[in-house]
Amino acid sequence: MVREPVIRTVLGDVAPDQLGRCDYHEHLFQVSPLLPGDELDDETASGTEAAALRTAGIDAMVEATPTGLGRDPAGVARISAATGLHVVHTTGGHRSEHYGSGHWLTGCSEAALATRFSTDVREGLPAVDARKRGAPATGPGGTAVRAGLVKAGVGYWRIDAFERRVLAAAAATSATTGVAVMVHLEHGSAAHEVLAALAADGLPAHRVVLAHADRNLDPGLHAELAAAGAYLGYDGVARHREAPDSAILDCLERVVTAGGADRLLLGGDVARSTRYRSYGGLPGLAYLPSRFVPRVRDRLGADLLHRLLVTNPARALALAPAP
Repeated sequence: MVREPVIRTVLGDVAPDQLGRCDYHEHLFQVSPLLPGDELDDETASGTEAAALRTAGIDAMVEATPTGLGRDPAGVARISAATGLHVVHTTGGHRSEHYGSGHWLTGCSEAALATRFSTDVREGLPAVDARKRGAPATGPGGTAVRAGLVKAGVGYWRIDAFERRVLAAAAATSATTGVAVMVHLEHGSAAHEVLAALAADGLPAHRVVLAHADRNLDPGLHAELAAAGAYLGYDGVARHREAPDSAILDCLERVVTAGGADRLLLGGDVARSTRYRSYGGLPGLAYLPSRFVPRVRDRLGADLLHRLLVTNPARALALAPAP
């Protein structure tokens, strides 16, 4: 545990007030059997995309790829150093479908998962994810690349046995290292159930980020979750087949009006090579700051936007200080 609040980035710990404007959820590297043909596995292309995000006015991002899904901590550290973009890397596990049948991670016990995740935070992420842990990845300065957030994931209205072990291991990692827990909610489902499971494991809601809350555009539900103390990740922009950006903005405004402004985070979660300009797709990581953020500012004002992009993520990502 740390004595003073810090945010753990791939290049080292920074003070929360140094993080800047943060996109709370993106991916620079990701390979999943659920996304064939959409691999993010080219450091040059991913670096170009990160540079575009930085040029568009974002100072920091969360690399939300957890264990066993093609993450490249050393590559992320090199991209961070080259672009000046602060990057908080994730440990943890995703929902079951992201792992092929018989994947080694899905067979790990809760205790083994907690040990692995905690080691990623304290000592560094392994250069290569494997059943037998290898040497940690190192950044350009030769220091270990450490995780600053732990992730879990659940299915659509389902928490299976593996996902429940990951939730428990994530809660244990938070308790011993101080990092917050991000949870992937499939289509925004099972939010209260996830909070209840984590509370049973001793993790309070104010240390939880519910990713993809806006995949279920229910401002009443969001207001309840914010009142409970959870952070809500709005990361569904540029997905017009599901909902237009205007609907996300309307929901965001209603949650702010209901008193939830201090619990809201903005991200893009573009997550696929066919949606990255540097890989030949659209709309790219810069869509969030270039296209959606101005609409938030125009509707809700610069002070509220500062809360969503600066104040809230700095609070959410800061490691809890030691008692």
